[in-house]
Amino acid sequence: MPDPTPVPPLQGCGTAAGAPAEPDAFVGRSAELGALARALDGARLVTVTGAGGVGKSRLAARAAARAAARGAAGGGGAGGRGGARVDLAPLRDAEFVDHAVVEALGLTDHTLRTPRETLLALPRVLGLAGPGGTCAAGDRLLLVLDGVEHLAEACAGLVAELLRGVPQVRVLAVGRRPLCVAGERLFPLAPPAEEEAVRLLVTRAAQHGVSVRGGDPAVRELCRRLEGLPLAVELAAGRLRTLSPARLLERLDDRFGLLTGGPRDVLPRHRTLRTAIGWSHELCTPAERLLWARLSVFTGTFDLEAVEYVCSGGGLAAGDVLDVLGELLAQSVVAREETAAGVRFRMLETVRAYGADWLAATGDADRLRRRHRDWYVGLATWCELEWFSPRQAEVAARIETELPNLRSALEYCTTGPGEAHLGQYLAGCLWFCWAGCGRLSEGRHWLERAVALDGGHEQSRLKALWVLAYVAILQGDTVPALAALQECREAARTSASTTALAYAEHRAGCLALVTDDMERAEKLLRSALERYREIGELNSTVLMGQVELAMTRAFQGDLPDAVRLCEDVRRICDDHGERWSRAYALYVLAYAAWHEGNAGYARDLLADCLTDAHGFHDLLGSVLAVELLALVTVSEGDAEEAAVLQGAAGVMWASVGLRLFGSAYYNAPHELCAARARERLGDERYEECVREGAALGREAAVARALGRAGRRALRALPEQRGQARGRTAGKREPAASPTRKGGETAG
Repeated sequence: MPDPTPVPPLQGCGTAAGAPAEPDAFVGRSAELGALARALDGARLVTVTGAGGVGKSRLAARAAARAAARGAAGGGGAGGRGGARVDLAPLRDAEFVDHAVVEALGLTDHTLRTPRETLLALPRVLGLAGPGGTCAAGDRLLLVLDGVEHLAEACAGLVAELLRGVPQVRVLAVGRRPLCVAGERLFPLAPPAEEEAVRLLVTRAAQHGVSVRGGDPAVRELCRRLEGLPLAVELAAGRLRTLSPARLLERLDDRFGLLTGGPRDVLPRHRTLRTAIGWSHELCTPAERLLWARLSVFTGTFDLEAVEYVCSGGGLAAGDVLDVLGELLAQSVVAREETAAGVRFRMLETVRAYGADWLAATGDADRLRRRHRDWYVGLATWCELEWFSPRQAEVAARIETELPNLRSALEYCTTGPGEAHLGQYLAGCLWFCWAGCGRLSEGRHWLERAVALDGGHEQSRLKALWVLAYVAILQGDTVPALAALQECREAARTSASTTALAYAEHRAGCLALVTDDMERAEKLLRSALERYREIGELNSTVLMGQVELAMTRAFQGDLPDAVRLCEDVRRICDDHGERWSRAYALYVLAYAAWHEGNAGYARDLLADCLTDAHGFHDLLGSVLAVELLALVTVSEGDAEEAAVLQGAAGVMWASVGLRLFGSAYYNAPHELCAARARERLGDERYEECVREGAALGREAAVARALGRAGRRALRALPEQRGQARGRTAGKREPAASPTRKGGETAG
């Protein structure tokens, strides 16, 4: 809600007022106001930094006015005798900074003293000095320097002298970069949260005589697209006089042309979005402008190594990138973030779009897009290799972080001339992301686009084909999967590609498995594993083939052979630090343990399986584990909880594909669990419990399935869960594996 507290204007000392009263309601930012007030109480120099249009000036003025009000009311703190706001934006000459401050303070000095000397004599001039020149309690002057970025050196010099020579003065600086003065406390300001941005839009629209609803999806999407940037939101509110939120949203791609025409009494640089961002651009050096433009090729966040590779050259040496990036960071053009994948950087979309316009104007955009593509193709290649390693969890986190840039690279490769073969390679290379990290639908999208192109590189297209078939199989979409596999196998034979033939045969066996043709599935999977051994292939995909072979043996009643195969997979995974394929091996081992009447051991195995599958966001592995946990639970006598888990699994399947692949074999445990639960509960109570489970979110469902110990395990990354191995290892002697010999190349 708008802040209703009456706050007097920030008064200057002497005869001048530092700022007029606010012309409209101050909306939101209560947490930031409180934090800034505490910062002002704890430091003599606080600098509010942030991108253009983020609301730095407004927040600082509000905080200073509140400080003055507290001082006038005897509240002490950063208030006291008052303060002044100095608008430095109109100044271009650093020599006039001191004059501007003297004028804002309302000081009149006809002596020969310089403006700096006058400012250093403030305690005597304003009567702030106590006996011996000390400062009386509460006698503090808050000086707001607004717009310091283009005169940073001059402002820093003045502030440093004031802090040393006038103990009664505190400074609140506002700019897109810090002053770098000793004792400075930085206060970075980000755009407000979505809810506050929506309230701001609704409030400002009302001031224009337009009524919009905060719950309108178009209003919320508009604020999201504008990233909550207050200047952009306020300008958008002005446009609502002539455009509905939905129409404004449609035209938002031309945001710089559309969002213009702010109030005439605000600073010229704040009257349009383009000039607000352009103000920062004007203050940059040529190298900073060049890097700003080149950074626009990134989407979402990016890291230093990517910037150094993509953006260096052509007037910007690789060794200079770090320093130039640091300057853009200091000027709030770029923001720094801590993520699961380490330190990352980000540009607001509005700032990025401004840089993209400049990059297009230089004629260098396509070259930068190609370098961006090369970096992320290389990254995907590295991630695929490292997926079969102890760094598997790190790879999963890295891929999650890099997805926006990978999508951008895929878009470029699948639409640019001469890029099709790289699009096929990249889409196929990311198979572990699509299948292992719960992105089947997105993977299907990119793979179908890629294989439809004529790339002229047969091996890349063959890989994209078998990965497409794999994804379709996991979604339970057998007809497209079969078509892709047939094309892949025929082309692999024609081109004598033994690797593609092995993978195509493997996926054909997988398709036979989920369509209940166990004899054919076993034959194809054994043949594929033999081919893998011959070409020296050993990775997560190969191990999954062995797990799938174990499933065929289990479904055909040979549980000892299924256990032998999966114990071997578990041993190899433990040797290599692999957790994803291991989770599926544990699923089969749990299936066998339940059949043997060892429900407790089955539950332990499934808890480990579900913890890892959920940690990788592998929805298929997660839901299979929850389904089997339901059967184990009813076997232990808790029919109500089993029905709850079945309800939760039913909702999870909606995000995966065809429930239990439509397979009678995979569905048998589900049907048996449902029958036992209905028998004990009755149909009405069973359905109530199922509905209870269906109402759970995915996180809650997994936590419910795992129980108290499982919730603790969820907090750890997969590679941190080695202690869980001791719980499940050593139950059976491992047997020799048909895939144990061979290399460690990527699939």
